[in-house]
Amino acid sequence: MNIKEILSQPEGRRLEFKAELPVHSDLAKIVVAFANDAGGDLYIGVADDPREVVGLDEDKLMTIEEKVSNIIFDCCYPAILPEIKFISVEDKHLIQVTVFRGSTPPYYLKEKGKLQGTFIRVGSTNRLADETLISELERRKRNISFDSEIIPDKPATELNIDSFKAIFKEKTGEEISEQTLKKLDLVKKVQGVEYPTNALILFSDDPLRTSLFHYAKVECARFKGISSEEFIDQKSITTNIATQAEEAYNFVLRHINKGATVEGIYTVSRWEYPVKALREVIRNAVVHRDYSLTGKDVKVAIYDDMVEITSPGLLLPSIDYAAMECRQSDARNKVIAPIFKRLGIIDQWGNGLKLIADEMKEYLNIELRWREVGLSFQVQFVKLDYLKKQERVEQIKQELQQELQQELQQELQQELQKTTLYSEVLRCLMNNILSRQGISNALGQKKVSGQLNKVIQKLIASHLIERTIPDNPNHPAQKFQLTERGRIFLSLLGG
Repeated sequence: MNIKEILSQPEGRRLEFKAELPVHSDLAKIVVAFANDAGGDLYIGVADDPREVVGLDEDKLMTIEEKVSNIIFDCCYPAILPEIKFISVEDKHLIQVTVFRGSTPPYYLKEKGKLQGTFIRVGSTNRLADETLISELERRKRNISFDSEIIPDKPATELNIDSFKAIFKEKTGEEISEQTLKKLDLVKKVQGVEYPTNALILFSDDPLRTSLFHYAKVECARFKGISSEEFIDQKSITTNIATQAEEAYNFVLRHINKGATVEGIYTVSRWEYPVKALREVIRNAVVHRDYSLTGKDVKVAIYDDMVEITSPGLLLPSIDYAAMECRQSDARNKVIAPIFKRLGIIDQWGNGLKLIADEMKEYLNIELRWREVGLSFQVQFVKLDYLKKQERVEQIKQELQQELQQELQQELQQELQKTTLYSEVLRCLMNNILSRQGISNALGQKKVSGQLNKVIQKLIASHLIERTIPDNPNHPAQKFQLTERGRIFLSLLGG
């Protein structure tokens, strides 16, 4: 990416712009936050809102460079060594300060101390880290993870892990022995006693899991419309984490549509969303969430215009969603992730994001969006054509209402007052693609009657249903499906 492309990008996790040299504390906060996260670039001489290359006085570049170096050296701890460059854009002079991901976090402001001076990057902002986040940074420095830490509340032998043993046996063909628990880092010995790690508690059905990790659940909801004001359905998944992802995925499947298209003589089914990508994101939300953050659960929300998955914890510094096609591999939970892989819940390392990117290419009407919301990472699958479709739906509704009031066929007008064969046929096709005989069977009729043939023809003429093989009406494999107009018609009938 060249400099002009960079300067057109919005501020974010790894990018910030300043029209002039920031004051000491502001510059130090930016540098510390970058070092505690994935690193980043600060461009001095570029206004952000509105974006404009204002430039710096050429005679002052050396002075500004020296001030930047001195501020970072004097204000930040441990030592941070940035790369500082002079660059020119549109005959204007800028300073680029590149901060690399630090190897000894947490980094903080000397004068504030660790508890009050540690900052992290959240989106395009620099946020003061609390003790939980500082602990996470300390673990990163020691190359350990929260899920590997022991809980001395109860010996591992007294922990209820029966369902986990059953799942492990089913998925791997192996029994979980004492040796297996040690090998998987699910238990650790302290003074001769085997204690469970946080990971084993999360995989268990023991009351200790409910006590320590009551927030380690997935909240699923199908909302009415495009806001979270009214529920259609909801489910709280509080099982052990080995089963949460699939339960959440199945909830999504129950609340999204599966349509059909015809390719040649074949009818091809297709979900309205890229379900492989959805499943991968849900699985990642469970396996890679930050279990050290109390009071936060994974959320799966389905709206008319999108599916949204929110996972507690910021995106790992080494993972870049903007480069999904590149194989990227990292795990926040270094004990849980390998077990999920053994269970077949997650794919080979580095394949997940590429799988998502590959399937998204087949869904040009769906846009993948991601953002950091507070201390959570959120992924959205958004229907780009939703508003256009809504406008079309309203137009068709108006047309149908006018036709019902005028001349949509006398028989069809009766649908507003009572159930007739017309509505029965439409309802048979609501979630199915059927042949004439299939429709007849669904209606409880052994043979296709002349009346049914008459009804099918009138429904076709009214554009409420359509043939799957329109170019050959008498094809032996001919079937029928609802049109968009037919679905809207049914909705007007309350069907």
